[in-house]
Amino acid sequence: MKKFIFITIFLITILGLSACAQSDENVIEVIATQIPHAEILNEAKTILEEQGYTLKVIITSDYYFPNPSVSAGDADANFFQHVPFLDAYNLENPNNQLVIGARVHIEPIGLYANQYTSIEDIEDGANVLLSNSISDHGRALNLLAAAGLITLKEGIDITSPNFDIQTSILTNPKNLVLKTDVSPDFLISAYNSDEADLYIINSNYVLEGGLNPLTDSIFIEQTTNNPYVNVLAVKASLLDDPKIQALIEVLESQAIKDFITNQYNGSVIPA
Repeated sequence: MKKFIFITIFLITILGLSACAQSDENVIEVIATQIPHAEILNEAKTILEEQGYTLKVIITSDYYFPNPSVSAGDADANFFQHVPFLDAYNLENPNNQLVIGARVHIEPIGLYANQYTSIEDIEDGANVLLSNSISDHGRALNLLAAAGLITLKEGIDITSPNFDIQTSILTNPKNLVLKTDVSPDFLISAYNSDEADLYIINSNYVLEGGLNPLTDSIFIEQTTNNPYVNVLAVKASLLDDPKIQALIEVLESQAIKDFITNQYNGSVIPA
């Protein structure tokens, strides 16, 4: 009797482990911010289910734990960042680097204001609030330059992980005061609280805040030849995993491109 019980328990354990192993092979765990990343993944979920995969989306509003988590193997991939942000992470973590799995979309950043309705209205000495993420600083200054508010020094690489605001501006005729003391996810809250004159905010946070980047910004970034493509990031060792390849194929598919185009009406652009 005892032998029978032991064999039964052993078989149940083996079958359980086999089921877990099989499940792990078909479950894809991705860390993502809510809008548009998780929404895009949820659209991809149905397509992946048809291929026998279960996509689990782990929602975060934090920019700084998804890369270490994927590097540590706590998730299969993440989907929240643009290429320069990933480059900056890889530079700082040479032993735990991630690679690009898929290039999915572009979220144009915009210039927002509560008291101004156009670039021409901006007063001398206006405060400009941008994120404390260095990987966004060159992008923010490039936006101000495109709006004609500043000029940048020749040869400046706006995507550099070591971009330096102080040494990059050539002229600042309106004497704009740049502030970089707010994390990216708090910029929309600062805007709603009227903490500055101008705000440079990424479209994902604008959308999460219930605003429309195309109509609520006073100036918005061009998307042609834009280097700030949002990507799926994975460990290099997982890049050839069948489930990761399936996820990449879906995220780069025409079906997802059409979803992005139809869902966001220009606020988010397929890559």
